[in-house]
Amino acid sequence: MNYLPDRFPYKELKRETINGSRKYMTPDGHAVPSVTTILDATKSEESKKALHEWRKRVGPEKAQQITTEAAGRGTRMHKWLENYVKTGVTGEPGSNPYSIQSHQMAHSIISKGLSNCSEFWGTEVSLYFPEVYAGTTDLVGVHGGQEAIMDHKQTNKPKKREWIEDYFVQTAAYALAHNEVWGTKIRKGVIFMCSAANEYQEFIIEGTDFDKYTGLWYERLDKYYSQFL
Repeated sequence: MNYLPDRFPYKELKRETINGSRKYMTPDGHAVPSVTTILDATKSEESKKALHEWRKRVGPEKAQQITTEAAGRGTRMHKWLENYVKTGVTGEPGSNPYSIQSHQMAHSIISKGLSNCSEFWGTEVSLYFPEVYAGTTDLVGVHGGQEAIMDHKQTNKPKKREWIEDYFVQTAAYALAHNEVWGTKIRKGVIFMCSAANEYQEFIIEGTDFDKYTGLWYERLDKYYSQFL
């Protein structure tokens, strides 16, 4: 594993709320929506209905508890992984049970996923497509001998591939932005996922799959700019 932060001079992008909408401020002087904002705003009615039914089934208080715990677990896990990419070690979790849990999840991703990476170019990398959109990917580097955009995901339970298509669309969007600004030819996205019970999953898009999700991203972009701006 080689951490090469000087491969590309990534800069963190500032974020501002403009007219109630969160925007990234890009170096070319534009305020653009984030990839996640665009994906959330253009979800299918079926996806919105499924989320509504889940909240209704478990109740609003339980739904909020589950969401809050998942977000906290994900934040901790990401921190351990960021430490590892930059220094080669995660750090120690201490005695907090939630910290211990996320630490174990991070180590599953390291041993089963990041071990297949030969280079890390940056972690928590701000990316933007000039005048159109921006976002932050967890990791950019080389996976299995190919340049790739990589994201770490925590989950309450293991996922089926067809349930997480927005994750694939997201990685395609980040790859397009990286290619546009930095002149790369990234055509691979990798999702490293670990459940609360420490069950590891890995999902990859490349080749025709990458083309498919690139097309879906362009469709979502068109929908967003047609309906919301």
